[in-house]
Amino acid sequence: MAIVVNLDVVMAKRKISAGDLAEKIGITPANLSVLKNNKAKAIRFSTLEELCKALDCQPGDILEFIKEE
Repeated sequence: MAIVVNLDVVMAKRKISAGDLAEKIGITPANLSVLKNNKAKAIRFSTLEELCKALDCQPGDILEFIKEE
């Protein structure tokens, strides 16, 4: 996959649990887990915005493009 979600790294740096983050941004822990484990095929901008607010970060801190060769 060319787009990698580094949500677990950002969460660890901010010392926030998945349950707390899910509650804070208004999604289910299961949906957060899908994002965290790179299983999501898409992410809504509204969800990305809430993640950035809750984690005090930029979208580029969460999403990374890795060129496939």
